[in-house]
Parts: sequence; structure tokens; C-alpha cells
Amino acid sequence: MDTLAAPPATRPSNPSWLNRAAGVFAACAGPAAGGAMLVIAWQLISLRIPEIPGPWPTLASAIQVFEHPFHRTGPNDVGMGWNILASLGRVAMGFLLAAAVGIPTGFLIGRFKTLNAICSPVISLLRPVSPLAWLPLGLLLFRAANPAAIWAIFICSIWPIIINTADGVRRIPQDYLNVARVLNLSEWKVFKSILLPSVLPYLITGTRLSIGTAWLVIVAAEMLTGGTGIGFWLWDEWNNMNVEHILVAVFVIGVVGMLLDAALLALGRRYSHKEG
Repeated sequence: MDTLAAPPATRPSNPSWLNRAAGVFAACAGPAAGGAMLVIAWQLISLRIPEIPGPWPTLASAIQVFEHPFHRTGPNDVGMGWNILASLGRVAMGFLLAAAVGIPTGFLIGRFKTLNAICSPVISLLRPVSPLAWLPLGLLLFRAANPAAIWAIFICSIWPIIINTADGVRRIPQDYLNVARVLNLSEWKVFKSILLPSVLPYLITGTRLSIGTAWLVIVAAEMLTGGTGIGFWLWDEWNNMNVEHILVAVFVIGVVGMLLDAALLALGRRYSHKEG
């Protein structure tokens, strides 16, 4: 006697959009909670200290500041967009100079023990020096504010690149270098095939630390040298006792620094993927 076979049980599956929504919620929950805590703490502080504006007056002031970001009505009255671009231009110059000098220097220091013994004490001596100490020397050397600011960025942001690159070279297994010596590879082949792929994660870390240092230095440098830039704008608003604009500048500096770090991280991941 024939019996009808029961159809196999099927497990209900969640729609794909539901999974995507859950993923988006999980990714946004943490930042949203952190932002809410910051706003609440800020509001409580402003209630205790009336001189500090709360989040909503500061937001209204930020909207006013960014309403015309590229206006220019005088040498000391330019929009926020021009100030950010001026600061980014100085940071780019100082950072690129630091990378151009620091990356090969780090490879050489990590590769040759004698050079490391010579340079390490010098690096340990100069690395802790504040950017505000380097700025007067830059003014003395270049006799102009803009090159002095770039000099301060260069000299302060070069150390993370050198130290991390050299550390990455020193951590390469000696067996790799022994094989290269047996195969009689040229120094360029050793650099291209062994050193660069192995050191890349350390190099990315060094450049991220360097760009963060460069962005910190430019704000301090522009406060002293004047001219156009986010640091000068912040100091000018302090002289005018416009605390709302000071808070706007603080958030602008933080957001731009965060975007610079994220851009370098994304570039490093993409390059690492290509190398792999």
C-alpha cells in the first residue's frame, strides 16, 4: 500500500532586508549612545557654568558659520571653508615632507644596526620637544609665518613615521633576510619583496599617528603665527570672547582629524589588500 511522503520541513528564513536593518542598527547603536551621553554631559555642564553655551545655541551658531563657508570680506574675515583649506594645505605640505624623509630614514635605521645606534639617541632627545618650542626656530630660519608652521609640522610629525617604520623592519624574521642573502638578491629586491610587504602595517600605523600629530601642531602653530587657518580663527574668536564659535572650532578640528585618520586607514587597507 503506497503512502504519500510528507514534504520536508522548511525552516523559515528572515528576509534579507531585516538582516541588513539589524546590522545597521548594531553599527549605529554604539556611536548614537556615545553622542547622546556627550550631549547630556555638555548640557549639564552648561547649566552649572552659564558662560559655556549649551548644545543647541552652539548648533545654531555652527549653522550660521557654515551658511557662507567661502565668503571673504577682508584679510582677517574669511569663511570657515577657507580656514579649513588653509590649515589642510599646511598640514599636507608638512606631512608629505615628513613622509618623504621619515620613511626611507626608518628603513635605513631598521636595516643597519650601526645607523640605529647613531640615530636612536638623537630621536629620543628631539621627539619629546613641544611644537611650540620648534616654532620660534622656524621663524628664525625662514623669516615667515607660513614656512615656520610647515617646519613645525614636519619636525613633529616625522618621529612616528621613523620609529614605526624602523620597528617594522627590525621585526622581520631573520630567516627571510638569510634566504635573500643566499639568493644574492640586490638591496632593491630585498626592499621590494621582503621589507615593504612586511613593514606595511607598521608604516600605516606610523602615518596615522603622524597625520594626527600634524593636525594637532597646525592648530597651535596658527594660534601664534596668525593669518588664515582654523587655529587662527579659534584664537581670534577667543579674543572676541565668542565662546560659541570656539566650541564650533573644537568640533570642526575633531571632525577633520577623524576624517583624515579614516582616509589614511582606508587607503592602508586598500593597499594592503593589493599587496596580498
